[in-house]
Amino acid sequence: LTKQLAEKVKKIAELQDAYLRCLADQENIRERSRKEVLSSKEFAIQKFAKDLLDTVDILGMALSAVPLELREKNEKPSKEVIHDVERVLDQLSNLYKGVSMTETELLKTLKRHGVEQENPEGETFDPNRHQALFQAPMPDKEAGTVFSVQKKGYSIKGRVLRPAQVGVV
Repeated sequence: LTKQLAEKVKKIAELQDAYLRCLADQENIRERSRKEVLSSKEFAIQKFAKDLLDTVDILGMALSAVPLELREKNEKPSKEVIHDVERVLDQLSNLYKGVSMTETELLKTLKRHGVEQENPEGETFDPNRHQALFQAPMPDKEAGTVFSVQKKGYSIKGRVLRPAQVGVV
């Protein structure tokens, strides 16, 4: 009986040890999971932010196309700049191209991340996707039709991110 009792006590000690180890493992898993979730939240935007860096670079190049003396309204441009209209037109053209490239790159980046641009001009007004800013009578168009888009709308994976701000017939 003493031998059996000793075996049972040993078995109980082993089970208690295994139980305590299991509890410690569970606590470690919970702590690790909590840290991973926190890290995921903090760095979830990393890919999106990295994709936007090209857009920032293009915008910087577009802004650098404007000569220093033309960047501030209160500074007087030199006589050379005033008389060199062709150079100023080239710089203005480069600025437009740079800003246009920036818009294109930004829209591509947004699309890669599931954000779609919506231009509802000519569509029927939908209060779930559009925000009416004004109405105007137009005899040649059907009532309830979007005829003017002040700001385009955006959706992310089918959900409205920002409704289009529109004028409605």
